[in-house]
Amino acid sequence: MTLIAIRDVLQWCFIINMGLLVWWFLLITVTHDWVYKMHTKWFKVSVEQFDLTDYAGIAFFKVIIMVFNLAPYIVLCIVA
Repeated sequence: MTLIAIRDVLQWCFIINMGLLVWWFLLITVTHDWVYKMHTKWFKVSVEQFDLTDYAGIAFFKVIIMVFNLAPYIVLCIVA
């Protein structure tokens, strides 16, 4: 695999992962009560705990995207 091919793969990984991140954010923002009710069928969790868990999950996913997709992509753009 060439550096150009790896750069293209990282670019598409970044685009797809950002799409998933936006979808997750919109799902929680638009259908918060419905998603909360679905999860409380299986787990006893307060609204505050649910919101904190979702916020932490979104933040963690965003950091992982930046570290494993965006940073290597930028490096390969500089190098290649």
